[in-house]
Amino acid sequence: MGQGFELATAVTRVDGGTEPLAGPGDTARFATAVHDGWDINGVANGGYVLAIVGRAMAAATGRPPLTVTCHFLHPARPGDAEIVVEAVRVGARLVTVTASMRQAGHELVRVLATLGTAKDVGVRAMAAGPPELPPFDQCVGPVAEAGEDGAGAWNPGTDFQPPPLFRQLGVRMRPGDEGFRDGRPSGTAEIAGWFSFGDESPIDKIALLLVADAFPPPVFNAGIGPGWVPTVELTVHVRADPAPGPLRCRYHSDFVEAGVLSEDAEIWDSRGVLVAQSRQLALPPRT
Repeated sequence: MGQGFELATAVTRVDGGTEPLAGPGDTARFATAVHDGWDINGVANGGYVLAIVGRAMAAATGRPPLTVTCHFLHPARPGDAEIVVEAVRVGARLVTVTASMRQAGHELVRVLATLGTAKDVGVRAMAAGPPELPPFDQCVGPVAEAGEDGAGAWNPGTDFQPPPLFRQLGVRMRPGDEGFRDGRPSGTAEIAGWFSFGDESPIDKIALLLVADAFPPPVFNAGIGPGWVPTVELTVHVRADPAPGPLRCRYHSDFVEAGVLSEDAEIWDSRGVLVAQSRQLALPPRT
């Protein structure tokens, strides 16, 4: 059962302000905490950290995220943190802000984001659709469970413990995409599957910032890793509020070159609506 996502990403405004940021240079300050249990081996998941900042930006502006770009500066660990949001431009429909999250004297992330809702002009053009997946209960988790073939959890023959993050999430992978768990990578840097929260919490636009970074890195299936894959930069485009139910997700790494890798994701809701896309630049896995 997962710890509630809303609680784990809660922020409290502490500067005395109550109104949305009104113009360039206006700031809002928030107190928050990085919660235990949303990490990969002690380092808070990047999408989870971005979701905390996203909640602060939405609270400061009164608008949902549209496009968010985050640069990761230091690993985040459980404990208190503070966030400062500053307005860059305030328009009738869209607001652009920067945000910084700090913990124990270190700046963890620096974010540039535009929040608001784009005007729907009724045009829809799609080059691809959501991935074909078996039903949720016929897909497999990122960590092998008792009775499954394989050694158990990404690193066969070791005492590796399942990353705490996956106890919070209901991540289920397309059969065949779990080969990296037991030393049998598929050979293709792609993982597709279903996303939900372990406690079945609803998924909103803030949660999509987490979903963009919620699955095992697809490079594991290319025989690279497993290990910690440090994210340098993550950009998420939030297109729509998801309909109720699990999300269909596809993550793929098309390029590993010059010491860095890219990872792209497309996230679809139960209606077949593309609700988010993302791209991140990351370093190769570290053991």
